[in-house]
Amino acid sequence: MIWLSVLAMTLIGALGAFLLKSGMDRVNGLEDLVKNPRLYLGGCCYLAGAGLNILLLHKLDYSVLYPMTALTYVWSMGLSAVFLGERVTRRKLVGVAAILAGTLILFQ
Repeated sequence: MIWLSVLAMTLIGALGAFLLKSGMDRVNGLEDLVKNPRLYLGGCCYLAGAGLNILLLHKLDYSVLYPMTALTYVWSMGLSAVFLGERVTRRKLVGVAAILAGTLILFQ
């Protein structure tokens, strides 16, 4: 159950960053900034991810949990490819594979 919470924390953090990015792409001035719901939702996701991170610190060692936040990069690559049309290159895939390998080593 804790590991699912870690996955959720990293996904929520990546979703927050994605919403902030997609929200800022639609900002042309101060009024757009204030009225942009994606920015508020992105901020809420960031806060939720941080809150979950704090709760998880109670259950897991810091030396295990903090490196696992790198899974956020995995989610970010997927979100950016699917929703922003960014290219997934071989170099990005190798980087994500290295992150996943490191995370799996921490599970042991």
